[in-house]
Amino acid sequence: MLVFPHDAHTHTTYSDGSGSIGDNVASAEARGLLLLGITDHGHYMSPGTFKRYVREVRRWAAESGLVLMLGVEGNITENGVDVPEWMARELDYVIASVHRRVRTADEYIRLVRMALISGEMDVIGHFGASFPHVGFPREGELREVLELAEAKGVAFEINASYHVPDVAFLRECIKRGVKLTFASDAHSPEEVGRVGWSEKVFRRAGGRREDLLFGEIL
Repeated sequence: MLVFPHDAHTHTTYSDGSGSIGDNVASAEARGLLLLGITDHGHYMSPGTFKRYVREVRRWAAESGLVLMLGVEGNITENGVDVPEWMARELDYVIASVHRRVRTADEYIRLVRMALISGEMDVIGHFGASFPHVGFPREGELREVLELAEAKGVAFEINASYHVPDVAFLRECIKRGVKLTFASDAHSPEEVGRVGWSEKVFRRAGGRREDLLFGEIL
């Protein structure tokens, strides 16, 4: 049983998920979640599709027995986060993640740093997912990322799919007052709410309700 039952990162058929918004909601309710985020990839959606996406999430929010939040996961690119302003203003929050193939940890950190400086997101998604493949950054680089997140008021998700970030990084987030969220990164309804790993490392790092971005709801 989760102490902080929420999942702030899930996908549906509006992007690369296999289930509908209603399917994700049903799975979240079955797992006893109090809060669910629908966060499809924005680049999949035309303006017309995005309008339908907003309407459907808001309808399910009114009908469901949990707090349903409307988000989008954007790509961190050389030109910033690819979530246009007309889309962002309709959302409860924006997740920004590095999805492109990088060759070094320095390249990964540079992209995240650029995104944080721009302030075009609320949450950094699956931070460090590339590190096992390209090497790990220097301590000073991680410190700079944390300092930027602290200054910009940007949170990090604890991603149960990629098992990132690690406990040491989370402890630094908590120490600095950088907020955190739990994330299954679900691409099917069956995966929604599978955030046991997120809560485990959060509590190991000394996390409390007030350290969560949506803690007041939980």
